[in-house]
Amino acid sequence: MTDTAKADRIATGAGFIAALDQSGGSTPKALRLYGIDDDAYSSEDEMFARIHEMRCRIMTASDFTSDKILGAILFERTMRDTVNGKPVPEFLWKDRGVVPFLKIDKGLEDKANGVQLMKPMPGLEALLADAKSLGIFGTKERSVIFDADATGIKANVAQQFEVARTVCAAGLVPIIEPEIDINSPTKAEAEDILKEEILSELKALSDDMNVMLKLTIPDEDGLYIELAEHPRVLRVVALSGGYTTDDACKRLARNDKMIASFSRALAEGLSAQQSDAEFNAALGSNIDKIYNASK
Repeated sequence: MTDTAKADRIATGAGFIAALDQSGGSTPKALRLYGIDDDAYSSEDEMFARIHEMRCRIMTASDFTSDKILGAILFERTMRDTVNGKPVPEFLWKDRGVVPFLKIDKGLEDKANGVQLMKPMPGLEALLADAKSLGIFGTKERSVIFDADATGIKANVAQQFEVARTVCAAGLVPIIEPEIDINSPTKAEAEDILKEEILSELKALSDDMNVMLKLTIPDEDGLYIELAEHPRVLRVVALSGGYTTDDACKRLARNDKMIASFSRALAEGLSAQQSDAEFNAALGSNIDKIYNASK
């Protein structure tokens, strides 16, 4: 299947995008939530081996298919690893019909002007070339907004689109993720500023550049419909941002043309100690909730 088939699936398919991209900083917390304590591993390699086991259990679960899942965002180590003896991106697309994406950001700078920009990404072009060769369709890059600071938000969005142009040039589709902290006291005001800055940057894209947007579910229902309908936007997806699965799904269901891309909410209630039947039932329940909220 071609990139065109993947693009059509992402742009028009029913379902959501699973985020399986916890990196070094967030992996210990993800493992603890999964029932694996810090003393269960003694090195970074062992830690990543344990999180890969969890991801493989999710990816091979009976409900993790194209029936309800459009895509999956991977950590670089996961992209280069295998599941059931196959490269992960190949397994996802060929065996599950799920479009693979790659997280490319290297973490966040210190907070300034109410935002955290992305750290530099040395070797980005080489990584993108590897990703393309392995069957990756797109990328995801995250920065954070804490306050309705116009200067900070403008810089945040400008940096996101600068990276997006590099991704597009490599033949991939970027998921631009300027997350607004759900606990921000000026969340609604920040969302209005963010929307206008994104619209301004979208106008400057050439007709051969398509992007996706991953945004915090807005306080004003339907705020991002205009972004979703923009000709340069393939899809707008929502991050769960620390909301519980139920709360995130309720909020998402009130926003047309926005589908889920949840990480913590997808894995809520999953445990290494569960039997396969218990694990699959819990994951299937989460998938159903997120899928229904994304319809």
